[in-house]
Amino acid sequence: MKNNTLILLLFVTVFGCKKAPSPTVIPPVIIVTDTTFANPLLSSGPDPWVIKKDSFYYYMHTSGDRIRVWQTKAMSKLSTATSQTIWTKPAIGLNSQNVWAPELHYLDGKWYAYYTAGSSASDLGTQRMFVLENASADPLQGTWVEKGKLSDPLADYFAIDETVFEQGGKRYLVWSGQQSASDRTQRIYIAEMSNPYTLSTSRSLISSPQFSWESIGAPPAVNEGPEIVKNAAGKVFLVFSASGCWTDDYSLGMMTLKDGGNPMNAADWTKNPQPVFSKVPQNGAYGPGHNAFFKSPDGKEDWIIYHANPFAGQGCSDTRTPRMQKFTWNGDGTPNFGQPVLINNKMARPSGEKD
Repeated sequence: MKNNTLILLLFVTVFGCKKAPSPTVIPPVIIVTDTTFANPLLSSGPDPWVIKKDSFYYYMHTSGDRIRVWQTKAMSKLSTATSQTIWTKPAIGLNSQNVWAPELHYLDGKWYAYYTAGSSASDLGTQRMFVLENASADPLQGTWVEKGKLSDPLADYFAIDETVFEQGGKRYLVWSGQQSASDRTQRIYIAEMSNPYTLSTSRSLISSPQFSWESIGAPPAVNEGPEIVKNAAGKVFLVFSASGCWTDDYSLGMMTLKDGGNPMNAADWTKNPQPVFSKVPQNGAYGPGHNAFFKSPDGKEDWIIYHANPFAGQGCSDTRTPRMQKFTWNGDGTPNFGQPVLINNKMARPSGEKD
């Protein structure tokens, strides 16, 4: 027994006692979320449009021969969004050329895609307004059905850039058109709608180019790309693009509908004497225009999306890129768009955005 005890003591002395292994320390997983983004959102994208429904944003721009829709939960990450072509132009026909300025609207429980197209690649006088319908809850699913041309039969002339809005229990279509078959000046017209694809009244003229900043590059002088934005109190503002897109001075003008006013009555609209958004060469923003509006995911911020060229002299080409920035409201309730922000400069993402 004495010898066994000695052997045990020698074993412990030489080899030591076996300790329990130390627990493995796993470092915490750190998720780095990029809280900033920079313009432009895509390498090309004339005439951008955005609409939000439920948790998704749907984005569109002029593609020339088709209508394409991007779906994303974060507009600042548009470049990684899923996209799908929902309609391709036919080989011949009234809507077979120059597919421009598509817009997506959710009306009466269905999706409607409004767009401009013509029958001639070279004669832009054939440009008219058209609409597609989809009964699916998801505009990337289901079937898109052609509902035909939107027009005033008493004034079926050049007509582009239509948009839809509701006011006072009525629905209206607003667009850019010409006064006659021989007229070339682009003006803003409005008509009531009986359903999302039918006008119920003749058109009314509510804006013609009248200031020098609306006539740069004329002829023709241009008012086009009308879009509606309302403040928290419901006051209506119509923001439009002015002067030729072929110039560096394409800009945004604004009209205000008087409280309780009739949108069909030109006298109830007041036009700002100066543009509300214009070029800033040092920020790489030439010809900023053809805009749309949307809210941040949490609904706390207002954003404008528009296209602009990065360099002078690039005109109405695919070099126009989509850009977005937050805007605010003045004390009198009017929107304050500021100026086009510097491209490739980091900015805070819309509030409530998540990766």
